[in-house]
Amino acid sequence: MNVKASDKIRGKESGVRSQVKENRTKNRDQRSKTESFRDELNHLKETSLLRNLTCIESPQGPRISIKGKTYLNFSSNDYLNLSGHREVVKAACYAMQQYGVGAGSSRLLSGTIEPHVMLERSIARFKSTQKSLVFNTGYAANTGLIPVIADDTSTIFSDELNHASIIDGVRLSKAKISIYKHNDMSHLEDLLEKSSRDRSISKKIIVTETVFSMDGDIAPLKSIRKLSKKYKAILMIDDAHGTGVLGKTGRGGLEHFSIKDSGIIQMGTLGKAAGCFGAFVAGKKSLIDLLINRSRSFMYSTALPPAVASASAMALHIIATSSSRLRRKLWRNRERLYNGLAELGFDTLQTQTPIIPILTGDVNNTLRLGTYLYKNKIFAPAIRPPTVLENRCRIRFSVTAGHTSDDIDRVLDLLRKYK
Repeated sequence: MNVKASDKIRGKESGVRSQVKENRTKNRDQRSKTESFRDELNHLKETSLLRNLTCIESPQGPRISIKGKTYLNFSSNDYLNLSGHREVVKAACYAMQQYGVGAGSSRLLSGTIEPHVMLERSIARFKSTQKSLVFNTGYAANTGLIPVIADDTSTIFSDELNHASIIDGVRLSKAKISIYKHNDMSHLEDLLEKSSRDRSISKKIIVTETVFSMDGDIAPLKSIRKLSKKYKAILMIDDAHGTGVLGKTGRGGLEHFSIKDSGIIQMGTLGKAAGCFGAFVAGKKSLIDLLINRSRSFMYSTALPPAVASASAMALHIIATSSSRLRRKLWRNRERLYNGLAELGFDTLQTQTPIIPILTGDVNNTLRLGTYLYKNKIFAPAIRPPTVLENRCRIRFSVTAGHTSDDIDRVLDLLRKYK
């Protein structure tokens, strides 16, 4: 064999050995990553924080089917029981026949279809704003909105119990975050006062939920608005659990407090009291036009299916024109469960809405009660960290207009026996 041939063979052998070594390293690294996933899952299991998905085999409603058995559903945000409303379903079916299933593209390309435009006009009328913009989820709305209205020279004043989507939106904005104690107006004003002396802050923004999704209480919007005016701060409200529930005609937190202010930015969802899917931001035309051009979660997402948009528009129409009976029943049901729990001595925190938590403390106590309810055909899963703080675990009951007095009494009877 000549020298050149032998060099080639040695070169190939060296290359093969190098590739084998590289593959071994990659495989070892991959096993290491897989083991780290497994370790994390084991840790979640050991601390009773591992979650699993429960498959519902029926439509949403006060009664659902799980593994062929019927359960009373107290975990749904379908407050007005509209997800199966005949007119809402009919609107979805008609739109699907007219426009097909998917939107096919983002809104800025070919994804803006007539039902989207109609829905956004309906939302603007419903919320008494100049314009609105539809997002795919509440999470997408908050993480798409906040980075547009805030930047690294802004300070956001956020309630300590605000939703995770608000927290993540603030992080994406790179704004300075100033957390105020839950619904504590004195603390909020102290923070605003201190910030007013900081000339590096170009913009102040107050962000709060209207109805807090885990505690069920309502933000003091009149006081917050007063502070926003005093300190020249933008006010943004997350009205996800207020829309359809609060106010004489279900228009949400601002109607509940009789506040008329076109400068307040309103975010809301269509997957709770409206019984459909999606979310929105409503406000001034200039804000909405800016979101269309700057909001990444809007710009880079395929548009909502047109059938979903049509169903949501119909649901909003029902809420605005003929939902008073449903809302009265919702609040009667809420009072029945709330008063019953109070008589039994349960700690329901400061709830003021159809979201009624039972504070159970640690994880094990919460799982024990959740399991007891599940065995007795009540679906109200345990709420654990990171959704709530440690030792603030709870069972979160969501009352709807679809529940009957017997449904609520069934829960109270079981809890009476549990205590």
